[in-house]
Amino acid sequence: MPDSLSASKQDYLETILEFSSDTGQARSIDIARTLGVSRASVNKSLGFLKDSGLIEHEHYGDIKLTETGLRMAKAVRARHETLKRFLEEVLKVSPETAERDACRMEHAISPETASKLRDYLGTVRPDSLA
Repeated sequence: MPDSLSASKQDYLETILEFSSDTGQARSIDIARTLGVSRASVNKSLGFLKDSGLIEHEHYGDIKLTETGLRMAKAVRARHETLKRFLEEVLKVSPETAERDACRMEHAISPETASKLRDYLGTVRPDSLA
């Protein structure tokens, strides 16, 4: 997936997932604030994600991940959490730095590497796997 969607679009999916965890939907204003972008940028990206079949969104309406979008968003989130755990628990990086670095790294890591890293973390700290 890192090759199929830009890092920016992956961030949108991950942000929509975060906001929709309670209600199943997100709002464009919340996405704009979280990502620090304009509403116009959000609308443009939402159009792309809708055309790609990753979200459902009526103009100025709530945003909902499709089944495919949800799967992709969860994959991004899983890579992020795995990387953050590795940085904090194995390398002893501060939580703030681990969060920032995981956000950058999650877009570049391959599914194979992410899987191997998760397996490794399971052997080092099996009690903390989610």
